[in-house]
Amino acid sequence: MKTLIRNCRIVSPGVDIPKGNLLIEDDRIAAVGRIPAGDADRIVAGEGLIAAPGFIDIHSHGRSGFDFCDAMPEAFAAIGRGKLRDGVTGFLATSLSVSDQDLRDFCRQAELYNREVADGATLLGVHLEGPFFNPKCAGAQNPAFLKAPDINLVDELNAVTPVKKVTFSPELPGGEKFTAELAERGIMPSGGHTAADYECYSRCRKLGMKHLTHFCNVMTPVHHLRFGMVGGGLMDDDVYVEMICDGVHLCDEMIKMIARLKGAEKMMLITDSMRAAAMPDGDYSLGGLPVVVKAGCARLTTGEVAGSTLRYIDGFKRLVRLTGLPLCEAIRAAGLNQAESLNLGKRGRLEKDFIADIVMLNDALDVAMTICNGRVKWQAE
Repeated sequence: MKTLIRNCRIVSPGVDIPKGNLLIEDDRIAAVGRIPAGDADRIVAGEGLIAAPGFIDIHSHGRSGFDFCDAMPEAFAAIGRGKLRDGVTGFLATSLSVSDQDLRDFCRQAELYNREVADGATLLGVHLEGPFFNPKCAGAQNPAFLKAPDINLVDELNAVTPVKKVTFSPELPGGEKFTAELAERGIMPSGGHTAADYECYSRCRKLGMKHLTHFCNVMTPVHHLRFGMVGGGLMDDDVYVEMICDGVHLCDEMIKMIARLKGAEKMMLITDSMRAAAMPDGDYSLGGLPVVVKAGCARLTTGEVAGSTLRYIDGFKRLVRLTGLPLCEAIRAAGLNQAESLNLGKRGRLEKDFIADIVMLNDALDVAMTICNGRVKWQAE
């Protein structure tokens, strides 16, 4: 099956074509540019729309009233379908600090979703956020399930479904050894929920910790005498930082500074969304803890921010608006960086032989259509 997207603006990292065509053959991009309509079996009208690489959300817990740790087919299905509405074509199912058995069930359900021909976005692996956290830095993670780093548990879960990334507190006993063990397995070690000082961060960075989870949040800040993990993340060119651009987790000035210091090449937009994303305000839960959502802000009843209700497209819009980055640069932070750093395949560019994951946007950057593996899976009315 050949599909031609005709007469659209084509935006890809380093590329901005005011008017062109995209030819998709099966699940791959076959050509970009001037392509005769006669080469296609199907035509998609792209007039007035922007074609960009589909978004990749590597840190998301839930949406539409469900959480991945519910470990139910309907939870994964609902979240996967909802992601398409946000322009997300690929995602990592992200866990919480829960019991070992709950983590096994979570991974088994992820693998089941991955094996089925789903009508949702593509599951690209799992992200373990916890339970290897410093109790003083638990944030909205359930303290009942925190433990020291355990590579045997990661190996067990990775045998069920691919673990692409593990967020943990590197200052815990065995944290540096754990960093090296993850890197040896091709799993990205990511610092988060941490009181690690700059020296600990630097040692772990050299061992392979090249991601920082929800940057600045529950993380040692910059101080003129104690540089902290935030300082290291801003300074080191080989470290990617996750950004929750919802107006709650990072102030506007911090978003601007991160963009200025890191550049589009090392920023990664995430949602860290919980089950209340795309849902009304009210009472919810996160990892067994009660959450109240008011004016779109999710907090535990004890006051801690409990993930976000952010939809990916809204975070992307905020980044573009605040930083003034051209679309062909900002788009890197929404897919290519994630794909390259976590080895997620040929995603994040609109180029020949890349997977045909495409989001079609209107001039206001609202999602008009989401194409996943060459198939139109969602379209606005």
